[in-house]
Amino acid sequence: MPDTQRHSQASAHKRSPRALQFWAWLAGALVIIVLDQITKVYFDQALQYGERWHVLPFFDFTLLYNPGAAFSFLADGQGWQRWLFTAIALGAIGLIVHLLRRSPEQRLFCASLTCILGGAIGNVIDRIQHGHVIDFLLFYWDSWYFPAFNIADIAITCGAILLVLDEILRMRREKRKTHSTN
Repeated sequence: MPDTQRHSQASAHKRSPRALQFWAWLAGALVIIVLDQITKVYFDQALQYGERWHVLPFFDFTLLYNPGAAFSFLADGQGWQRWLFTAIALGAIGLIVHLLRRSPEQRLFCASLTCILGGAIGNVIDRIQHGHVIDFLLFYWDSWYFPAFNIADIAITCGAILLVLDEILRMRREKRKTHSTN
């Protein structure tokens, strides 16, 4: 077997675990997307807009549509925000896929990106398909209400928390490394 062919096979074999890790992270995002979309379809069909199912003294299922971003930011726009938020999400999706491909072995970092990716795609599907995001989880206390949200929003929030945690841990490792070399 020629050297170049052997080198090519060895190189492909070395990349294989990284490629598998990358695809595993994408599969995780797909699970989030499917769970998000199934729950949105269910509540969109089971409830009328604005209807609430009381579950606990502080939690209801409801059906609300959010044409804006988090906390209904720009929800009162004239429709242009749909495309702005879709474009921002598509840019973020591209960056996240690039980062996952580049560093699939960084578990906490990639877990955070996977959550954000799955949530972003789940909400982009809503924006493109409906012109708004379907929200159905409502927490409240007395007359105070947290804005309604969905599984995609939970995934994005968890991903953001994990991303901050990953950065804190990275900074601590760097600090220990600097102190141990001195």
